[in-house]
Amino acid sequence: MPTYVTALSIAYLLGSIPSGYLLVRTFRKEDIRAVGSGNIGATNVARSGSNGLGIATLLLDLGKGYAAVAIAHYLALHCTRSCCSSPFQLMAIAAAVAVAAHIYPIWLGFKGGKGVATAFGVFLALEPYAALSLLGVFIVVFAITRFVSLASILGAAAFFYFGPHFAPGHLSHVTLAALFFIPALVIAKHHQNIRRLLSGTEPQFGKSKKVTV
Repeated sequence: MPTYVTALSIAYLLGSIPSGYLLVRTFRKEDIRAVGSGNIGATNVARSGSNGLGIATLLLDLGKGYAAVAIAHYLALHCTRSCCSSPFQLMAIAAAVAVAAHIYPIWLGFKGGKGVATAFGVFLALEPYAALSLLGVFIVVFAITRFVSLASILGAAAFFYFGPHFAPGHLSHVTLAALFFIPALVIAKHHQNIRRLLSGTEPQFGKSKKVTV
């Protein structure tokens, strides 16, 4: 139990670091929540006028997700079997906590991003082949449509197939629930984008509109 508490606490603290907010506040003296869609993620940071900060936000959000899972893995391997009989299960739960923390960070009143980059980071640490498959789906959809939101939604949905396919051995119900929670939450956070996609008002990346992702 102490191992779980430690790993999940670290996962939440890492996941809740608002990278985009901190970068824009530090380098541009602005609150990214008052720009564009108000989202603290990489897409809105880039659309605010700084591609460099957008890329940095993407890498940091990805990195904190990866780190949360890597730390959980380290802790699981360095405890007795009785305290952590399933390292992958602990890693999966830590992954879910890290993504939820990015979306609901304590530092910003539980109002964060949509979790796409952080989810990719945790998947990269958990199941690299599945993560690369999701990236492939994202790239193809984005190249065809130029919709970041649609590429993110379909990329997340693809995990329901690729996740179990590349998973290491038999997965417990708890592990599966933690893994499937992540793409489900990411998709749910895109509910406004889904409405705009259906109504034909969703902006394509690179085009200036009043409504942004």
